[in-house]
Amino acid sequence: MTSPPFFSVVVPTRDRLHEMARCLGALAALRYPQDRYEVIVVDDGSRANLETAADPFRGRMDLRLLSQENAGPAAARNRGAASARGDVLAFTDDDCAPDPTWLSHLAARFATDPRVGIGGRTVNALPHNPFATASQLLIDYLYTYFNARDGRAPLFTSNNLALSREMFLALGGFDETFRIVGGEDRELCDRWVQAGHRLAYAPEAVVLHAHDLDLLGFLRQHFAYGRGARQYHHVRSLRGRGRVHPEPVAFYRELVLYPFTRSAERRLPLAALLALSQVANAAGFLRELLHHRREATRL
Repeated sequence: MTSPPFFSVVVPTRDRLHEMARCLGALAALRYPQDRYEVIVVDDGSRANLETAADPFRGRMDLRLLSQENAGPAAARNRGAASARGDVLAFTDDDCAPDPTWLSHLAARFATDPRVGIGGRTVNALPHNPFATASQLLIDYLYTYFNARDGRAPLFTSNNLALSREMFLALGGFDETFRIVGGEDRELCDRWVQAGHRLAYAPEAVVLHAHDLDLLGFLRQHFAYGRGARQYHHVRSLRGRGRVHPEPVAFYRELVLYPFTRSAERRLPLAALLALSQVANAAGFLRELLHHRREATRL
């Protein structure tokens, strides 16, 4: 019988010991042969000692800790990928808890086509937090919008993404000019498709996302996403892919109305938060655009 693929699970982290411990607990509980996966945690310049979160799990799985000066999650993921021993890289984040069957479902997909990139389904682990719920609704909407349209690169987030290690490294990994969260996963997906590779959605491969947000954290998150979106536009144009055209008004209208199609509770507050997310996103985009223009005038 053919052995199941060997996975290298790569998790970037920075100053989130409690979240990292919860993530490691979920990874240790995966129902997958223990000798067919490793976990690589990359500490992106934490002030706290990550060993305290990792020590309880060292005997339960093949676990390695790497560290680097703060350079952003894209660079941290690349650092983990460069040292990985697996055939397949499976990326998740420190505030995520993969379902016990996560790697098994990914393995079944790779058994069918080992060269396809797989994006799994992310589920909000904090349904009573309206800010976490609104953020997950936004991702769900973007998956529906981008991944169902022909002629566009699918969009998968880096907290539930699996790729051939060989193909990932040949592509150059994540673009490390993205130093904050937001946009680096979209850029990688775009470059993956541009190289002639395929991406597929695997909703059965589930990761629970526990992003405990308040209003200020929600606004900061979507402001950062706006900055990342501008960086994505810039990097894509440098690759000769042309301008990214703005989405039509219908895109934003349907986004704000999305909670009414998905949520039985708090539909109006969630719709308001989705509208607010786009205001913060636009502000972040504008901030990054003005920053790039100032930098260009100095050269």
